[in-house]
Amino acid sequence: MTGYDPFYYPYPSRRMTVYAKRGMVATSQPLAAQAGLEILQKGGNAIDAAIATAASLTVVEPTSNGIGGDAFALVWTNGKLHGLNASGPAPQGISIDKLKKAGYKEIPTHGWIPVTVPGAPAAWAALSERFGRLPLSQVLEPAVRYAEEGYPLTPTLGYFWQRAFELYSQNLKGEEFRPWFETFAPQGRAPQVGEVWRSPGHARTLQAIAETKAEAFYRGELAEKIEQFSKQHGGYLRQADLAAYQPEWVEPIKVNYRGYDVWEIPPNGQGLVALMALNILKGFQFEARDSVETFHKQIEAVKLAFADGLKYITQLDRMRVKVEDLLDEAYAEQRRSLITDTALQPEAGEPPRGGTVYLAAADGEGNMVSFIQSNYMGFGSGIVIPETGIAMQNRGHNFSMDPAHDNALAPGKKTYHTIIPGFLTKGNQPVGPFGVMGGFMQPQGHVQVIMNTIDFHLNPQAALDAPRWQWKKDKVVEVDPSFPEHIAQALARKGHHIQRALDHGGFGRGQIIWRDPKTGVLAGGTEPRTDGHIAAW
Repeated sequence: MTGYDPFYYPYPSRRMTVYAKRGMVATSQPLAAQAGLEILQKGGNAIDAAIATAASLTVVEPTSNGIGGDAFALVWTNGKLHGLNASGPAPQGISIDKLKKAGYKEIPTHGWIPVTVPGAPAAWAALSERFGRLPLSQVLEPAVRYAEEGYPLTPTLGYFWQRAFELYSQNLKGEEFRPWFETFAPQGRAPQVGEVWRSPGHARTLQAIAETKAEAFYRGELAEKIEQFSKQHGGYLRQADLAAYQPEWVEPIKVNYRGYDVWEIPPNGQGLVALMALNILKGFQFEARDSVETFHKQIEAVKLAFADGLKYITQLDRMRVKVEDLLDEAYAEQRRSLITDTALQPEAGEPPRGGTVYLAAADGEGNMVSFIQSNYMGFGSGIVIPETGIAMQNRGHNFSMDPAHDNALAPGKKTYHTIIPGFLTKGNQPVGPFGVMGGFMQPQGHVQVIMNTIDFHLNPQAALDAPRWQWKKDKVVEVDPSFPEHIAQALARKGHHIQRALDHGGFGRGQIIWRDPKTGVLAGGTEPRTDGHIAAW
């Protein structure tokens, strides 16, 4: 059947919570979720499934992540939560002085300048080595297959691909951007919804990563190709930067929110912003979700948390303020006291939008994974290493060019990072993984989803379906198309500058898997704002 519009949905739809016992993978693209399920059914555990899904997402959702991106993970296994920070630093050869001498007043969004060391391939290898059951070569088979054989584009994927193609066609004119167009617009246009796209370069690269446990990427043939292309076009990234890279195992950070522990990765990630906001909000009582007072206090708490986050968050050992101090109960009370009946003006920057994928995975043995992976800003820097399918991230754009700023650019330093996986526990028992991707929307999405779950007792699907808001800057708050009009008007009367979005794309795309501690039954929800899917058995 042809001739229909894949973007035209005139009637409200309702998705039900998915239940399963033996395993579940929830993410933003159906084929990637199926890849994870395939690995579970071949004897892999939740960690193997998460790696398979993540690698597949670099192929089946390249609009949001890639082989040249970063990753973070929270892994529950054997009664303990483990954190992995696989974000990469700035190259050793870059500096504020060098960029200023080259005429830059701020770090650009595209090209080689904002490219940092990619951490995603190292994340897959590290997770596989420490917790996986199957060899990495088997776990990456579905991703290699999707790249070799091709797959048809889904609607949200097609929409963002077309949008990126239009933006890049207008703005990316240099020779260094030609491989992006050769890879992602091989017929001189973006592939359309339902059209099959394939990438032999992706397949070869993923195969090399699989066979060498990512050594080829950091210390082998792929590292050589990355340096060669970087040198050719004035980039700072070198083989030595790649060879020196190792992902970090970190201790997750938490706050207790009404009897539940909400866990995040410590800085350089912005999960701390979500925890600071929840720390402020737990001092209030909320009677109803869809009320003016609930939304007003949520917005004010998020603004206060971001004011601190954007000022202080950077690489953990470069922070001038301790995480424990920002999460101190007395400090939360002090910040809470600033919330009045009218909108406040925070001191913070203007959050841009980002492109990220999130996935949650669980198996029948109790292992659970919260995993997030991103190139930042959609496809990233616009740099693709020729014939490899490696799209390089532009994460360095978040660095400040002000030497006095906590997040100032420095050689070998990690920047403030937007991508954050979340995890929920109660009484030292896992409840499960959750996440909401989308640039600076992410901690705001975490706050809203957690409150939907804990304060308002919504099931995982309803917690994701609920209308969302997003603080943008100053007193500007954007609300999604389904946000109640009477509440939007009441918030405006409190001094919020309300803007209504025409589509749901900017409000994050999340997934949740909760586990019943008595029965082991898994309950999953996935985002109606994307091509979301839950694969289960």
